[in-house]
Amino acid sequence: MKPEEVKVCVLRIEGTNCEDEMADAFQMVGASSEKVHLKQLIGQAPAGMKRDLSDYDILALPGGFSAGDYVRAGAIFAARMKSAIGPQLKKFVEDGKPVLGICNGFQILVELGLLPALEETMSSEPTAALYTNDSGRFECRPTVLRNDNKGKCIFTSRIPEKKTLMIPSAHAEGKLMSMDPQFIEKLIDNDQVVFRYVKDDGSKAEYPWNPNGSESDIAGICNPSGNVMGMMPHPERAMTRFTHPDWTRGYSSQDGDGVMIFESVVGYLTK
Repeated sequence: MKPEEVKVCVLRIEGTNCEDEMADAFQMVGASSEKVHLKQLIGQAPAGMKRDLSDYDILALPGGFSAGDYVRAGAIFAARMKSAIGPQLKKFVEDGKPVLGICNGFQILVELGLLPALEETMSSEPTAALYTNDSGRFECRPTVLRNDNKGKCIFTSRIPEKKTLMIPSAHAEGKLMSMDPQFIEKLIDNDQVVFRYVKDDGSKAEYPWNPNGSESDIAGICNPSGNVMGMMPHPERAMTRFTHPDWTRGYSSQDGDGVMIFESVVGYLTK
């Protein structure tokens, strides 16, 4: 498979607002992306606009405030997806196809039960949640992420372990928590921790370097198979050096730090 043959479904509904950046990010690394409304996947569209999830190689859930984030962030989008195309979603994941959720997309994946998926591909109920930031407010700031995955996650296959990336965050509910007292230990044991917030020198984060108070400074996780990843910061907003806050120094190319995430998953499918 060539990069241009990789078909990406960037799924949206009312309230999502990062679908353009997500689609552009995949196109910048050579893939063919399409912005698809959920109604197109569930048959509530004219015949010529209907789409089938199985026709795509990657499913991407963008950021924003889907359905106004009423009830809980991402809960309504997840409920609509699960009720209408739940079996197709599960098969998509079990077939090994990549699923990416960024910010609100991460919240949706957790609400769907596709993350953390500690015991099954898609749990019947959420086993974790993204809670309100410790600051009690929306946090929009540059954040430094360290790749702590040991090789399971396909979205970091081209990112050296322990490498740090400058990726912007913009969210009000990003604190990953669970009622399971062994939650963090299980994630670590399963190599499901992908990104952690760190300070700019690579040391342990504290506010504001960790913008939400997430335990163990977790910024992104994957499922046990490594083909589903959710993260709160926005790599699609850091595809060129010019959208970095320090763009005038420290870069030997025009690429931004977010490029490697998209290159990793497209490269995984094309190798």
